[in-house]
Amino acid sequence: MNRETSIHSSDTLVVVDRSRQRRRWIIIAVAAVLLLALGVALMMRGGESKTADTAAGSAQVPNVSVVVPGRTQVGKTITASGPLGARRDQPVGIAGSGGRVVRVFVDAGSWVRAGQVLAVVDRSVQAQQAAQLAAQVDAARANAALAQSNYERALALKGRGFVSKAEIDSKKATRDSAYAQVRVAQAQLAATRAEIGRLNVTAPTSGLILSRSVEAGQVVGAGSPALFRLAEGGEMEMRAQLSQQDLAGVHVGMPATVTPVGSTTNVTGSVWQVAPVIDPQSRLGEVRIAVPYSPAMRPGGFAEARISSGTTTAPLLPQSAVLSDDNGNYVYIINSKNVVERRNIQIGSVDDAGVTIAAGLSGNEAVVLSAGPFLNPGQKVKPQRQAAR
Repeated sequence: MNRETSIHSSDTLVVVDRSRQRRRWIIIAVAAVLLLALGVALMMRGGESKTADTAAGSAQVPNVSVVVPGRTQVGKTITASGPLGARRDQPVGIAGSGGRVVRVFVDAGSWVRAGQVLAVVDRSVQAQQAAQLAAQVDAARANAALAQSNYERALALKGRGFVSKAEIDSKKATRDSAYAQVRVAQAQLAATRAEIGRLNVTAPTSGLILSRSVEAGQVVGAGSPALFRLAEGGEMEMRAQLSQQDLAGVHVGMPATVTPVGSTTNVTGSVWQVAPVIDPQSRLGEVRIAVPYSPAMRPGGFAEARISSGTTTAPLLPQSAVLSDDNGNYVYIINSKNVVERRNIQIGSVDDAGVTIAAGLSGNEAVVLSAGPFLNPGQKVKPQRQAAR
C-alpha cells in the first residue's frame, strides 16, 4: 500500500491513499463511456425509425405509368355481328301436278346452271294422255282436210248450177269448224306436253344447292314443301345488327370485312342494303353485307363484320388502359393533385392499334396505362408519364 505521510508543525499526522483516488477516476471514466455509447445507440435507433417511417410513407404512394393520348386520326370502323345466309335464298319445288319422284340428280353443295334438271317425277299417265291427244290432232286434221275438199268441190259445181249458195255456205262452215277442231286438239296436246315438262324439277337460276329435301320414291305435289334451296350465283351475305347511332353512319357501297366465328378467314364484301326502319323493341337496324362465295361462309352460321366508314379524330389508348364493370367502360385518370379519378367512356373501334375513345376523354388527361385494377378512386399516386404511341 502506497501511502504518503506528512508531518506539519501542528503535530497532526495526515495520511493520503492515492490508489483509492485512481479507482474513483477509473469508475467515472467507465460510466462516461457507457453513457456515451448509450446515447449513440439511442441516436442510431431514432435514425433507423425515421428511415423506416419514410420508407413506409413512400410505399403507401405507388408509382403508376400514365399517358396523355392526345387526339389521333384513325380509321372509323363499325363492328357488328350477325347471322350468315344466302343473299338470294330461292326455294325450288314441284311446278306441276306432282307424282312419284323417280330420280334425283343433285345433292346439297352442288353447283347448277339455270334450267338444269334437278329431279324427275313419274310421267307415265301424262305420256298416255299426250299420245291420245296427238291422235285426236291427227283425226281433226283428217276431218279438216275432208271438209276442205268438200268445200272446193261445191265451189266447182256452183258455176255449173248444180249447188245452191246455201249449200256452199254450209260446206264452208263445216270446213272452218274442222280447222277449229284441229287447233283445239293441238292446244290440248301442247298443254299436256307442257304439264309433262313441269314434272321436271329445274333450277330457276345458276347457283349453289344449299339443301335437298327429296328422295327417289317420294310422292310430291303442288302443296309439298320446297324440294331444294338454291343460293343464286352462290352469293352470300351477313345480316349485321347495328345501333341507331352506328346505322346513321353506314350507307350502301361501304367496304366491309366479314369473319365467320371460329375461322381466321376474312372475306371482303360491301354493304348492299341498309334497313329503312329500326326495330322498336331492340332499337337495332339491319345492315346486309354481300360477300362472294367462300367455303367458310355457311348459311345459318354467325360472323363478325368490320365496316369501314371513313376516318375520325379521337383519343387512342392501349387496351390495357380500358376497364369495364357493371356500370360500363371506364379509365382511371390522374388529376393535378396526383389523385386517381374514374372517368366513364364510350368505346369506338377496337383493333391492333388500340381502342378509339368515342366519348368521355378530350385527349389531354393523364390516363393510367396498366395499373387500373389495383387502384381506387381518391388514391394518391406518383405518376410516371410515358410517350403516347
